[in-house]
Amino acid sequence: MKILIIEDEIRAVNQLQLMLNACEFKFELLEIIDTVEDAVLWFEQNETPDLVFMDIQLADGLSFEIFQKTTVKAPIIFTTAFDQYAIQAFKVNSVDYLLKPIQQEDLKGALDKFLESNNSAALDTATLKQLLSDIQGPSERDGILVKSGNGFVQLKISDLLYCYSEDSITFGVTVGKRFIIEETIDDLFSTLDQSKFFKINRGQIVAKSSILKIEPYFNHRVILQVTNPRDQEFIVSRPKTSEFKNWMNW
Repeated sequence: MKILIIEDEIRAVNQLQLMLNACEFKFELLEIIDTVEDAVLWFEQNETPDLVFMDIQLADGLSFEIFQKTTVKAPIIFTTAFDQYAIQAFKVNSVDYLLKPIQQEDLKGALDKFLESNNSAALDTATLKQLLSDIQGPSERDGILVKSGNGFVQLKISDLLYCYSEDSITFGVTVGKRFIIEETIDDLFSTLDQSKFFKINRGQIVAKSSILKIEPYFNHRVILQVTNPRDQEFIVSRPKTSEFKNWMNW
């Protein structure tokens, strides 16, 4: 069984391979891909694999963008860390998924279903667009509940300059303060207006209004100067640089 893994976290890749072996699932791993761009190229240049494990959130965007740019005929098992409201979309549209952290029994169930059906039909674009809409949820929110002393206060989204993750804690920064946000970077970004905010790498989100200057950086990346940078450097990751430039109309 020839499989392809599209996932941007190497720990998740290693865990998946161990769990597949534990299921006594005999497979040949063709490739590990971590970006939408590389996945599109791979599908255009290689024969269709027997099965694809595909994370939704990749280094340069959502994996659904792959299907908008090329034809994928292989059966897909999506993996996702999105919460329950989004998972309903997968159930309604009969798309296989595994919720992270993946459980051994869930993986075995998905494999059994795949082996029994062996359905290699390509997913239609309309279904994928609906999934994307459901996962993104509300297009914009007004505020975020953040810690303040022993209690909580409402942080206005309009005051937010940038967010970053450090030691598994998400921080939001305004002109004068830094707050702890009890959401992951990915979950937070999925609820923000993405015409105003950009996830420049795995651990940082920047508001367009906070960007003061953009400068070239080595390895075809760019580095940003932002309002109230504190001790942070803001380097746009290489897979996201082109998309960022388009977002900034640069």
